[in-house]
Amino acid sequence: MAVTTNLYNYYPSVGAAIFFAILFGIITSIHTYQLIRTRTWFLIPLLVGGYFELAGYIARTLSAQETPNWTIGPFIIQHLLILVAPALFAASIYMELGRIILLVHGEKQSIISRKWLTKIFVGGDIGSFLAQAIGAGSMAGHSQSAVHTGQTIIICGLVAQILFFFLFIATAAIFHLRIHTRPTQKLLSEPTIPWQKYMFALYGSSFLILIRCLFRLVEYAQGRDGSLMSHEIFLYIFDSVLMWGTMVISAVVHPSEINALLKGDGALAVRKVVYIYRMVSNMAV
Repeated sequence: MAVTTNLYNYYPSVGAAIFFAILFGIITSIHTYQLIRTRTWFLIPLLVGGYFELAGYIARTLSAQETPNWTIGPFIIQHLLILVAPALFAASIYMELGRIILLVHGEKQSIISRKWLTKIFVGGDIGSFLAQAIGAGSMAGHSQSAVHTGQTIIICGLVAQILFFFLFIATAAIFHLRIHTRPTQKLLSEPTIPWQKYMFALYGSSFLILIRCLFRLVEYAQGRDGSLMSHEIFLYIFDSVLMWGTMVISAVVHPSEINALLKGDGALAVRKVVYIYRMVSNMAV
């Protein structure tokens, strides 16, 4: 396997990579348990993203252990998987909003119909995912032109992801405001439906992903010689911590309750991260 000494602008930390491999291993295991037990299938992209993060930091650990004679394999694996995982988190968040709208019978209050909401945002997410993946693959080339092309493609993917995210947040906020000021008949008859809890969790996750995407955009716009790519700490602060936080929010405020309320009696949901309860006449037992 080819050995090179110019893949990083610093000596990557083995300890930091192991630490985040452990963190993502724990939170991804929790999500695996939650998804299997409750069958909240729209969280599959988020779960896959968690495994991408886990594999990415394992590969980063292997790459860091090769310092300073890095091989291209572990480098490109960690670079690719850590880069594209948030797009998978976003896909589950987009689908969660569609289910909240369905739960409260609020299609008329959404500026984008539920039928098209998931298609538009997940479609845009897939496009940005592919662009970032192709760009990361191009950066594995040894020529400067290949690296430059890869960075340009990644920037285009990140810009698309950010634009779709801003549109999504605006769509969610307008829906939230309309429902809050003019509740649907469903909410008037069942005021205990915990829809706002999931909206605020959705905002929290969206904010973390958006900040991370803005960081990545600036990072790639600066290029290899920029301050962000030259200091490893920024990767961990503005990517690793934020994406782990996104998974924690979804584990603590797990949307399986939305799923269970839509399915009705007998459906399973998560409470307090690991406790599974059964829905009976919209009541937990």
